[in-house]
Amino acid sequence: MIDRLTENLLQRSFTPLVREGRLEIGLPWGRTLCFGDGGLPQARLRFTDRRALWAVMRDPDLNFGEMFMQQRLCVEQGSIYDVLELLLRGARDVPVSASVRLLDSWRMRLKPLLQHNLRGRSRANVAHHYDLDDRLYALFLDAERQYSCAYFEQGDESLEQAQRAKMRHIAAKLLVDPGHSVLDIGCGWGGLSRYLAEVAQAGHVTGITLSQEQFAGARGRAGASPAADRLEYRLQDYRDTRGRFDRIVSVGMFEHVGTRFHDAFFRQCKELLADDGVMLLHFIGNSDVPDFNNPWIERYIFPGGHIPSMSEFTPAIERAGLVVTDIEVLRLHYARTLRLWRERFLARRDEAARLYDERFCRMWEFYLSMSETAFRYQDIAIFQVQLARRQEAVPLTRSYVEQRSQALRAREAGPGAQQPGAGPGATPALRPRRTTVPAAG
Repeated sequence: MIDRLTENLLQRSFTPLVREGRLEIGLPWGRTLCFGDGGLPQARLRFTDRRALWAVMRDPDLNFGEMFMQQRLCVEQGSIYDVLELLLRGARDVPVSASVRLLDSWRMRLKPLLQHNLRGRSRANVAHHYDLDDRLYALFLDAERQYSCAYFEQGDESLEQAQRAKMRHIAAKLLVDPGHSVLDIGCGWGGLSRYLAEVAQAGHVTGITLSQEQFAGARGRAGASPAADRLEYRLQDYRDTRGRFDRIVSVGMFEHVGTRFHDAFFRQCKELLADDGVMLLHFIGNSDVPDFNNPWIERYIFPGGHIPSMSEFTPAIERAGLVVTDIEVLRLHYARTLRLWRERFLARRDEAARLYDERFCRMWEFYLSMSETAFRYQDIAIFQVQLARRQEAVPLTRSYVEQRSQALRAREAGPGAQQPGAGPGATPALRPRRTTVPAAG
């Protein structure tokens, strides 16, 4: 009787979600449920025990990923990405159940506590993800460890080409000129800062990070740079940085600030920015109403992270007294980036298992897969927000971006030009909106 009721609940939950393609769900008592129109993609998953099935039904945002990690939810045809794609690509049009709304309401109330990112907690949160074995990131990132969204000008570029284009695009929008001082907040392995020094010819670039591994990597790579004397790296919290900079850039770090600290972040940026300075903030944003971090991502990948909506961060910019001079939304660029990362990771999965174990590999595959589906099918995108103290610090039209990009491209290809590094440190902290399964958060 209970098994029949469970099947009825699954039918009601999954039928409106899977309208195209085919998803088979094998149940612990031997029956199989089928959903979709029989097209592509096609996948089959199986629950090994009743408790695993009920855990997913009770709290899919958290337990879908946990059951996959524990091999109590097994993918027997296709991949976990195929399963998530089948479930998420139509989820936006499916009404949310009362139980899910209640759980979401509770998690919204917990949000301030989970994002209480004081200095010590920020360091611990960063160490949880960014201080993993550096060899892990070498498995799927480009050679310079760029761990942030690439920029696809055509759509079919290699990862290396798209990451270089991202740095070029950012440098152009920053209006970096020879002699400028630049602050890179959340510099990662230092690729962007090296590009700004080597190609954009900034006078001095200071990179700050809270990751011990990234700090060591950035300093080591700076030593081999032709612009070594113009590069400086600090293991430092943005709240402790002092000085004045002509340009400030931050790629993939703002997701780790937390809404309670938006005011402190933008006030500090204004204090650090020169009167005629320009700032470029590149981060994962939510195009919908404010939401909470995906609970699986919060627990296993990015503790303390948050994907802010426009209504959450723009008031803090206004209160700080900064001027928004441009906002660009990069749609689907991160979905393409994550697909390349996922393919590279899976191609070298055995090496990752030797570094960690099979459970870790399943966790990482799930993280990359649901991050990609979130950017492809949910209200998640990259925001590039350009800021200044004075509105006249930036040209009247965007034509300068392409002009400067062409000049930077020429320098990259010039006689004796060294291929620049490529690695601001950021991560997909993703979360799909309220759906029956979690996606990146």
